Amino acid sequence: MSKIRVVHYINQFFAGIGGEEKADIPPELREGVVGPGMALNKAFKGEAEIVATVICGDSYFNENLEEAKEKVLGMVKKYNPDLFIAGPAFNAGRYGAACGTICKAVEESLEIPVVTAMYVENPGADMYKKDIYIVSTGNSAATMRKAIPALSKLALKLGKNEEIGSPEEEGYIPRGVRKNIFLDKRGSARAVEMMIKKLKGEEFPTEYPMPDFDNVDPNPAVKDISKAKIALVTSGGIVPKGNPDHIEASSASKYGKYDIDGVTNLTEETYETAHGGYDPVYANEDADRVLPVDVLRDMEKEGVIGQLHRYFYTTVGNGTSVANSKKFAAEFSKELKSDGVDAVILTST
Repeated sequence: MSKIRVVHYINQFFAGIGGEEKADIPPELREGVVGPGMALNKAFKGEAEIVATVICGDSYFNENLEEAKEKVLGMVKKYNPDLFIAGPAFNAGRYGAACGTICKAVEESLEIPVVTAMYVENPGADMYKKDIYIVSTGNSAATMRKAIPALSKLALKLGKNEEIGSPEEEGYIPRGVRKNIFLDKRGSARAVEMMIKKLKGEEFPTEYPMPDFDNVDPNPAVKDISKAKIALVTSGGIVPKGNPDHIEASSASKYGKYDIDGVTNLTEETYETAHGGYDPVYANEDADRVLPVDVLRDMEKEGVIGQLHRYFYTTVGNGTSVANSKKFAAEFSKELKSDGVDAVILTST
């Protein structure tokens, strides 16, 4: 039996080209194995072989989506593979989005099985888990040793067109697909058993898991807004002209802090949006539409608020992971508190 032919997709970091400074490299094709493909090839144990590796910078792919997709599809098609693998992307948001996007495109265009791997909180997982198989990994490349066996195992089953079991059996992120199965005990009996275990405080697996959302208790209302120091925070990507900190258009890995002391209006010449995924024309014409500095300056003059904080914080919400969002907020919230800010107005797109 001939080996399963595999084309592997990785980003600039795992190809050993560089980090963020090389994230804008266009797609390139290399014969054979590169980076984590070496571990994958070994895990295949001779049943499959990576015949080519496609490499693309995360920023390039996400900022030139259609063009990058077409280029990568052409490169993959050239090798006539039986299977396509992307990643693992772990918790790298733009990488995860690229892996999900290209896997779906390959599956639809070339009609071959595809699989990728990433952390459950990677935005790419939420975007594509219903469309493709995504092996669940840890949140960093430190978990590569665990990720590769799980990815190779599922990849081989897909490549051999074997029946794929449940997420628990195969290690992929649940896709929301429900199948009828036959069990020895009827539903009512199983429900009673679960209820008894619940009443006893014992562990039991639910047959119908529900989504788990954070509950955030609201803070008390501001007692006197006319004496309050108000700060602006935005996920709408408003930055000084030229985006000096190079905040990414999608799956942001950073946020910016900018001084607006003395600024009364965010003009077209001085501010813009770094945000991808929506038409930026109106935000670029007048960034106050996303970050209302002009209105708050008026309110400050009229005594409606006590003071507008001299710094605003900004990032891009487009595809940014929950983990990164929490990390950003934890960092700048400390600064806001130490600066005596009483309330924050959070704006988006």
